[in-house]
Amino acid sequence: MSDADLDRRLGALESRFDHLERLLAAIHDKLDRVVPRVDEAKRELQAWVTEYVSLRLQQLVPETCEHPEREADAAAVDGPVLPGTRIRCTDEVISRLGRIPIPFVRQMVTQKVAETARAENVGMVDVPFFERAATF
Repeated sequence: MSDADLDRRLGALESRFDHLERLLAAIHDKLDRVVPRVDEAKRELQAWVTEYVSLRLQQLVPETCEHPEREADAAAVDGPVLPGTRIRCTDEVISRLGRIPIPFVRQMVTQKVAETARAENVGMVDVPFFERAATF
């Protein structure tokens, strides 16, 4: 191999190395720019999930207001029933069941309250009984 061929091949090899070095530098720059956006997106997503879960948990917390006493006979005649059962309940119990956002959890709570009402021979499920019976 002559010196001219060797110089030409060496020049071509250096040119390829320069091209490869520029490509690696461009990839490195792109990766450096992506990392802060990923961290920022992760923080935003965590904040959104935290806020969403907090909102949903607040919906599950029972109200702490006073409830006027109702006549048991009038409520038993006019009251609705627990979904999927024949057990009478108050409108407030239906409202509280409706605030449970996850359907299968709502069904589990309804079944637990219905079983407890049957076991204790309760004719009308009111809020205090619901709060006691819905506790797992």
